[in-house]
Amino acid sequence: MKLATLKQGRDGRLIVVSRDLSRYVQPEITTLQAALDDWDAAEPALKAVYDDLNANPAKGEAFDPEKCHSPLPRAYQWADGSAYLNHVELVRKARNSEVPESFYEDPLMYQGGSDKFIGPRDEILAKPEWGIDFEAEVVVVTGDLQQGATPEEAAKAIRLIMLVNDVSLRGLIPAELAKGFGFFQSKPASAFSPIAVTPDELGDAWKDSKVHLPLRVKLNNKLFGFPNAGQDMTFNFGQLVAHVTKTRDVGAGAIIGSGTVSNKQDNLYGSSVENGGVGYCCLAEVRMYETIESGKPQTPFMDHGDVVEVEMLDKDGNNIFGTIINKVNTQY
Repeated sequence: MKLATLKQGRDGRLIVVSRDLSRYVQPEITTLQAALDDWDAAEPALKAVYDDLNANPAKGEAFDPEKCHSPLPRAYQWADGSAYLNHVELVRKARNSEVPESFYEDPLMYQGGSDKFIGPRDEILAKPEWGIDFEAEVVVVTGDLQQGATPEEAAKAIRLIMLVNDVSLRGLIPAELAKGFGFFQSKPASAFSPIAVTPDELGDAWKDSKVHLPLRVKLNNKLFGFPNAGQDMTFNFGQLVAHVTKTRDVGAGAIIGSGTVSNKQDNLYGSSVENGGVGYCCLAEVRMYETIESGKPQTPFMDHGDVVEVEMLDKDGNNIFGTIINKVNTQY
């Protein structure tokens, strides 16, 4: 099923959206977090509403993603991994440094701010000198899990899947990392897709706790990348969630991210969309290629008025999660 949250108060108003994203109805359960807190009872009730909505084309109101917040406007936990090691390898290669062997066995992860996300159609407020970048990723929302859960147990606790624009301020990252405490100011509020879907909604595309579909990114209405989220993912979502449970319980509604989707490509010249490649899901990657190739980056970071779009289509070309559309505002 497909769920969304209208902008209404701090936690919004939960709605059930039709499969074609054209209509919605309001269920008795008022927030997505409330549904996740009592999922065993909420899931069949919401599924009944969803099935009825899809079976009756005249039912419901017109769905407008402009009125949506992120499905969870705030969350108890937002932890983002880096499961696509091609992304990590590029960063390291641009710095002439090796990837530690542990990165291939133990997921890299940071804990992001989750007290207030921005909506899928909200502006990104940032200063141009901060190096404004987007990162297109896939995320999962979990149920309750106990400390020490196995990857198999973690996979079974995945309730929902979303997309995210994990906004990154590249100009602030080096100084923060040099302090030894990791990201904070350099990772502002993230924007999630208008729609959260249950894994069954993806059909065969959901396999081995991975989403086997291209993640499409446009920059200023031009296709920037479409790497496949199921390829080159070193750690699947079961493994990523289990990594979180090593030292703690995980509460219902925790959001765990994949990290920037990135596919290995044969050579530098075949990597961009213009040159026949699958492109990128962040500006940092193309800048790394440029640094490796010519000694310095040429592609600028985002500036005032720039627009990034993130979406995923099914095999028939239907939009699954709705589209994230974030415009940069540096003059706030």
